[in-house]
Amino acid sequence: MHGQEFFFQAVIFLSAAVISVPIAKRLGLGSVLGYLLAGVLVGPYFLKLVGEEGTDIMHFAEFGVVMMLFLIGLEVKPSLLWSLRRSIFGLGGLQMAMTTVIVAGISLFFGMNLVQSITIGLIFSMSSTAIVLQTLAEKGLMKTQAGEGSFSVLLFQDIAVIPILAILPLMAGQVVSGSSADPHVVDAVHQSTEAAHQTGIADLDGWQQLLIIIGLVALIIFSGRFLARYLFRFIARTGLREIFTATALLLVIGIAMAMDAVGLSPALGTFLAGVVLADNEYRHELESDIEPFKGLLLGLFFIAVGASIDFNILVTQPGTVVGLLGLLIAVKFIVLLVLGRFFRMRNGQEILFSFALAQTGEFAFVLISFSNQNTILPESVSGVMLIVVALSMLITPLLLIINDRFVQPMFVKADADRQPDEISGQENQVIIAGFGRFGVVIGRFLRANGIEATVLDNNPDNIRFLRKFGFKVYYGDANRPDLLEFAGLEKAKVMIVAVDDREQISNIVEQVQKSYPSLKIYARAVDVRHSFELKDLGITGVKRETYDASVDLGMNVLSDLGFSRYQASRAARTFRYHDNEMMDQLHTLWGSDKKKYINEVRRYSQQLDNILLTEKDHVLHESDDAWDTETLREEVREIYEAMDKEEDGKSSGNE
Repeated sequence: MHGQEFFFQAVIFLSAAVISVPIAKRLGLGSVLGYLLAGVLVGPYFLKLVGEEGTDIMHFAEFGVVMMLFLIGLEVKPSLLWSLRRSIFGLGGLQMAMTTVIVAGISLFFGMNLVQSITIGLIFSMSSTAIVLQTLAEKGLMKTQAGEGSFSVLLFQDIAVIPILAILPLMAGQVVSGSSADPHVVDAVHQSTEAAHQTGIADLDGWQQLLIIIGLVALIIFSGRFLARYLFRFIARTGLREIFTATALLLVIGIAMAMDAVGLSPALGTFLAGVVLADNEYRHELESDIEPFKGLLLGLFFIAVGASIDFNILVTQPGTVVGLLGLLIAVKFIVLLVLGRFFRMRNGQEILFSFALAQTGEFAFVLISFSNQNTILPESVSGVMLIVVALSMLITPLLLIINDRFVQPMFVKADADRQPDEISGQENQVIIAGFGRFGVVIGRFLRANGIEATVLDNNPDNIRFLRKFGFKVYYGDANRPDLLEFAGLEKAKVMIVAVDDREQISNIVEQVQKSYPSLKIYARAVDVRHSFELKDLGITGVKRETYDASVDLGMNVLSDLGFSRYQASRAARTFRYHDNEMMDQLHTLWGSDKKKYINEVRRYSQQLDNILLTEKDHVLHESDDAWDTETLREEVREIYEAMDKEEDGKSSGNE
């Protein structure tokens, strides 16, 4: 029966995830909110498919957080971790300290004693590592100021869990030693202390515990730096993927158990192991093996959080729960906003940072449970705290959606309303519209050859960044004819359109061509279809943005595969010649019968392959006799060797 119950619970959890998460993603709510809502629906207060005992699965599901931190560690090299030390200990430390002090002060106001107030402050200062990092990663925001700041704060919080767990029993002792201590509370504390001494290393002296902890951390670092490479190499030689997966799981589970045995955070231990293994050549293999288990267990964790929300408390004390939830979000949001500004987050990044971390995290469940075991918090208080924590995690994806749809567009609009920079006295021969990853390369190339250009861009962040490196970039929208006139377009000889939006490119080209028909225009094409659209406008100077880079990369690959540099270079020129020729022919079919166009594309692709194979030695034009120094040196050496052999042969004949 126990096995049947387990499989039934598994079917319920997996079915809830399979149904709810795709729907939530389709509605733009994100996978995390989908998991949480699934847990609420199948929990004991709605469909009742999972009873009270089903929420115990959270202890197993919390291992998803441990795996997530291991994978994060694999992405964080020690050098990167050291470079983030200011934000980890500065931003993270200030966030915890300020939040704890403010929340503790509010708790004192509501009648809690000092120890309880500090405990509540420490618990509510935590944020959700799982939700925040998962959501920011899904949105591609981890490399932003807000993403890096959030990572730093969360990492500091994970580290801080260790001393907090060490401090709470001492604080419980202070509660017991108070004059008003309840005898039943004293007995409970003594019982919990005796139970703690029966497990782990708690019965050892303090210096012995410290030595064991230092030894374990040193063993993790030494093994990861010097032994893991040989172990993974040995396992990889077996050629069995499942054994490598088993080794990866054994590594994570073993470290987690060892850290837990000495009273340290398993999540922190696996994160440390990940950092140590970040330079290992088997890092990507480890990531691919752990990732599916991490994702599944994290989803299970979120479902368990949703199912654990005690809606009875919400029904009986709605004002208290909603009020505390709103107060918690407001306090944390304000603290984070102030710190974000202090650490120079701008242009909406401080708002995103504040929304992302305004909730309380999964470690709060652990700390609340630990506080109950040490009788610091009464059951009535911890019950309300649990539902506030769960609800704060539940609304976090909603807060980020509000930020995406309502807050961030305000900053975009503010940038759009900004007045263009004043451009005066510009008589450069070249004007570049758009100075992103495409335009900046052109600008650098021209400047390296003594050609100055007037550069326009409508991204304020990009302009501020480029001006630090000496580029004269002006803020303005190249769609405006008056701005182009101020930029000196009338006296310019060349206009380069390098913005990153295909519609804007076409609009700018069309307007400039009408006003300045004699001006030479070069335009960036997003893809083949866009290049045809630009050619329809009469633009001959069209370049596909990734075409040349891709061909050059292919040329380097040929060189690495044994082709001489001359052969690889010639192959690239041959490919460009025929491909451009075929693009011109396909352009004549553009806009006609779609089916015919597709058939012609297939035919031309096959034809190009055949041409390249049969015309390796065909001379395309008079400049097709180029060589590189390596090939020339080799040919000269062969000629001299042949001449030496011939001379030796003549000498032998004369003798």
